[in-house]
Amino acid sequence: MDTNMQGKVALVTGAGAGIGRASAIALAAAGARVVVSDVTARGGNETTGLIERAGGEALFVETDVSSGSAVKALIDIAVRRFGGLDCAVNNAGIEGRMAPTAECSEENWDRTIAVNLKGVWLCMREEIPRMLERGGGSIVNMASVAGLVGFEGLPAYCASKGGIVQLTKTAALEYATQGIRVNAICPGVIRTAMVERILGGDPEQEKTFTQLEPVGRMGKAEEIAEAALWLCSDASSFVTGDAIAVDGGFIAR
Repeated sequence: MDTNMQGKVALVTGAGAGIGRASAIALAAAGARVVVSDVTARGGNETTGLIERAGGEALFVETDVSSGSAVKALIDIAVRRFGGLDCAVNNAGIEGRMAPTAECSEENWDRTIAVNLKGVWLCMREEIPRMLERGGGSIVNMASVAGLVGFEGLPAYCASKGGIVQLTKTAALEYATQGIRVNAICPGVIRTAMVERILGGDPEQEKTFTQLEPVGRMGKAEEIAEAALWLCSDASSFVTGDAIAVDGGFIAR
């Protein structure tokens, strides 16, 4: 399977840690020049350093993806620095606060939707014209199994991730004949800082989360990154409009 990304320019949002960092590293290792984006400068610079020390080329741009002007500036910087944009992993996201639907605050709802769903739309709005200039490209939106099935206590998160799945399908249909493929990845329970925050160091909670996975373990960020790399590469040239569950069998139950 050829996932060579030599000569390609890639963007990864939320690349300061977890799945975003692993995706940025995987794309760089495959030969892409990578624009690393995150709202936190420390994490973003760390990811950029990891790529550069491994012999890759990367640029960090601090960005709040919920801001249209910030996203536009991000894409403009990427194009000025590297000459264009070939693929993007729109990964930036937050879990929000856990609460039943009737107890979810308006603030939590608005912030979660703004980052997770609006942020993906804003990124695609800027990425697509740049990819059209290059004759095509590939966009990977990070959804979740929570966009395919319900999770008690996470109404805003589930709504945002389900929205990403539908936004992905819509854009895929709109640009299918113009050389742009758009897909979503729906990770299962992946051991990241986000999941660690939810677990709160509680061994019983960790056991519960692990039991959700038929394979008997949580996933690794690198396993999601491999799927993102494949979708960004020409190896997946006939795949578009899909929401691929990389979930250890989670939704097969």
